[in-house]
Amino acid sequence: MKKGLLLILLLVVVICILLADDYMLPGPFKRQSDFVAKERFVQPTRPDSCIVEFSINPVSYLFSYYDYMIGGYNSLPLCVQPNPTYGGYFATFHGKRTATGQRRVFYTYISDNGVVANMNELTPWQFWEGYPSIDVDPVSGRPIYAWHADIDNDDYLEVVLSADLFYFGLPRNPEVVFDNPYPSPPPYNTTNNEFIWPTVKIGPSPFAGKRRVYVLARNYATHTTYPVENVKIAYADFDGDMLDSDSLFVWSYISIPTLDAWNHDTVNYRRPNFTFTVGNDGRLYYIGYHGARTLNPESELIEPDLDAFVCDNYGYGRWTRYTGSSEYPSWSPRDNYGTGDYVFGAPWYPLLWSIGNSSHINAVIDTVNAKIHVEALWGQYYREIINGELSTQFFPTMQTVKDLVFDINTNTFSIREIYPIAGTPVDTLLWLPWDNDGDGLVDEYYTNPDDPNDPDNGYPLMVTTWPFPYWDDTVHSDAMMFHYNNFKISEPNAQGMMAAVWQDCNRARLYNNYVTTYPDLAPYANTPEIWIACSPDYGVTWSEPFSLNKVETPALTGMKPMWVYPADQIKYITTVNNHLVGKLALLFYDDLSWGSFAMDPAVGQNNGGYAKFLELQITFPLPNTVSNTDPVIVLAVKLLKQNYPNPFNPETTISFTMPRNGSADLSIYNVKGQLVKTLTTGKLASGEHKLNWEGTDNNDKPVSSGLYLYKLSLEGRTETRKMMLLK
Repeated sequence: MKKGLLLILLLVVVICILLADDYMLPGPFKRQSDFVAKERFVQPTRPDSCIVEFSINPVSYLFSYYDYMIGGYNSLPLCVQPNPTYGGYFATFHGKRTATGQRRVFYTYISDNGVVANMNELTPWQFWEGYPSIDVDPVSGRPIYAWHADIDNDDYLEVVLSADLFYFGLPRNPEVVFDNPYPSPPPYNTTNNEFIWPTVKIGPSPFAGKRRVYVLARNYATHTTYPVENVKIAYADFDGDMLDSDSLFVWSYISIPTLDAWNHDTVNYRRPNFTFTVGNDGRLYYIGYHGARTLNPESELIEPDLDAFVCDNYGYGRWTRYTGSSEYPSWSPRDNYGTGDYVFGAPWYPLLWSIGNSSHINAVIDTVNAKIHVEALWGQYYREIINGELSTQFFPTMQTVKDLVFDINTNTFSIREIYPIAGTPVDTLLWLPWDNDGDGLVDEYYTNPDDPNDPDNGYPLMVTTWPFPYWDDTVHSDAMMFHYNNFKISEPNAQGMMAAVWQDCNRARLYNNYVTTYPDLAPYANTPEIWIACSPDYGVTWSEPFSLNKVETPALTGMKPMWVYPADQIKYITTVNNHLVGKLALLFYDDLSWGSFAMDPAVGQNNGGYAKFLELQITFPLPNTVSNTDPVIVLAVKLLKQNYPNPFNPETTISFTMPRNGSADLSIYNVKGQLVKTLTTGKLASGEHKLNWEGTDNNDKPVSSGLYLYKLSLEGRTETRKMMLLK
């Protein structure tokens, strides 16, 4: 008996070792320039920063020995319990209870006062599981989870799905969504495709009374030289009864043909760094950027690198690809106080800024302005020919966080600055490390007051950043920036409040690399920092980011926060002197050592850490005055929602969104077009409104059973929906 138990334990360990590399693998890197800047260390100091206090101090809900990317790569694992009244938070994450055990997927419900009301594994299985995703059904308010797991006897992971039966911790029996492996469609005919790393999204259904759940999974297998994650998307329609009865979903499957071709292309290499979201109009979006190069011979392939794949009609339609370029030019400063040599070579030196190091991103939709937002990283690059090959190099200390915006009406891309910002996020002024205000002049030159002959005198000082949660870019075989990048953005709430979240370790980097130059930064030697910028106006303007860290933030004393995820939405609380006030929750991993031991090669120790939750109350800055920029110019999406319940007896709730303060009329008509009831008319504030109809007319007399129309009229626009009263 003991011998058999030992063999089982050994088998579990072997399985853990075999499956420990289900993280994404890097492809070819852009070369890092060996240029060393004369750095000017600057912490955020703009006057429009937020007022921040902790509404819930960090709460631990699991001690875990798995110390890498505790949620999904391209989604938010923390969701606000939806309206009509704010409750707590639903969360999912992966972790290991023991140092040599299986990595499992967990769920938790955290109450509105920070109490971990329920936390456990999602399944009773003893399988290797990971990279979970979550979305909340807007009708029933129940969370739906998707993750990958090894649940059968083959060498492939599967993607499974579950939902919560009673909101607070009774998961229904999981069902398999992707039973890998899958064959590729003709003409490729490969058979080893393994779709994992899921993202789950819930959108409207073309069938009355139902919603459609989508699960997008990315291919671990590639059929070209380097990793290319093409995708497979499953979708199914459901309602509350199906969730209650634990009924299996009926799945259909689609893919994106262009990405299938990329996965099998042996001439040109293109790797997608995309994220998935679903609109309330039945459209699907897979959006981001790709890297490209020729394979024989290997060389950079210069082409538009921004992509939005759009599918109309609830996934039934064809995928249309829209492209753009993330590149914009830069200029080179001169030394000797602006009269000497160009710092980056001759004036024709091809300096540029371009997106990169942003494979772990998410996308959110601003339904008021018809915009998709993706937080990502731009870096400074230059190109040169080396031995006949076009090569791009980048400057690792010169990277800046921006908002990639896709207009779903015009199908075009634009870029807004988040941090640093030269002027405003939407003007033509561009931040440069030596020109922070965008006026085309070097801000400051180095001068040694003790040595007028110092050869560095007159050299441009450059503000540097390090938007990663670890200081050393050489760890994990020089792939730290690939594995550790993590840029997440919350969707705008009804008031337009958003948060952009990332991490920065510039103070740790400066101290560890230049101890004698920055002795005052010694307290930050092993300090990953959480940085958060806030927008009060749908991402038109962004506040100065604020930092949370163990040195300056008492609530984080002794902590090393890693893998930080914001909640999907900010809870609006109140407005004080025209300043919006809201609550933002964060899920993160407090690492006892620093770096990921789970990666190969490992960094840090296998001594674990704590999965944690916290909540901040933030007073937002006032929106900046931006000429020719109206955050609610475009009203391209549906403002009037389907009533619930429908059919109903005796009353139902009708919800609609006001994109701005203004006049609105919501009235009910019978099928003959006769006015039955006016629910509201006159001026209303911006945001979401809910009104009840109790089945009476304007004289408060009950109306008969039948079909009724309700119409919203505002600013010359009308929207109409149907509802059924059954007595």
